[in-house]
Amino acid sequence: MSDRHVYEYALLRVVPRIERGERVNAGVLVYCRHFSFVTARTHLDEARLLALDPAADLAGVRAALRAVEGVCAGGSAAGQAARDDAGRRFRWLIAPRSTIVRPGPVHTGLTADPAAEAERLLDLLVR
Repeated sequence: MSDRHVYEYALLRVVPRIERGERVNAGVLVYCRHFSFVTARTHLDEARLLALDPAADLAGVRAALRAVEGVCAGGSAAGQAARDDAGRRFRWLIAPRSTIVRPGPVHTGLTADPAAEAERLLDLLVR
């Protein structure tokens, strides 16, 4: 029996000006059903974002990223989503949005440690 389990992940992207189609990766969402695990790891490269849009609302973007982390964490920080299981919270977070912070497509992989995988993906794809 393998100790690795299927996980899903999606990048969190900041799209400051939709008409230009430019984006900055600012985080990763990771979900593993086997462990009933969902997390968001974020890192906002403010200089890169401001290079795309000098008028970008940094405070608003940071607040949106914190909100995603809160939904993943559950508890009072998740608001109404606190009652949902990890899978429902992940599915809600990856739903298409017409906001500045939006999820990318979902990808899959195998892992024995989804928390470590989230950190690895953050380092590989965001930082």
